[in-house]
Amino acid sequence: MTPSSSPLVRGRTRFPPLLRLSITQKSLKCLLFGTLIVRTSGFCGGRPRIAGHRITVHNIAIDFNAGRKPEEIIDERPQLTLAQVYSALAYYYANKEAIDAEIRSDIEEYDRLEAEYGAKL
Repeated sequence: MTPSSSPLVRGRTRFPPLLRLSITQKSLKCLLFGTLIVRTSGFCGGRPRIAGHRITVHNIAIDFNAGRKPEEIIDERPQLTLAQVYSALAYYYANKEAIDAEIRSDIEEYDRLEAEYGAKL
């Protein structure tokens, strides 16, 4: 085998062009969606959630944005794995603008309902 046909070139593995992966925002969404993150009509308002659970990406994003580390999130939600939390965070960052807008909308609706009905309780 000649040095140019060797799978190792100067200590680095050389992959054929088709095996080189470029993780773009679009490919990250495709990779996560449908395996680790799912969306099901009738569950969690159709929002993206961790497969096999009713914990949405929004829930994980809110915890993370409140200052909780992924390890602390799994301490509070022991049914999840660290990989699932990181998958939810990756999906969140790939869709940050839309998810943040939905979270803001939820907070505004909560505040409106609290102002309207909170005093009546």
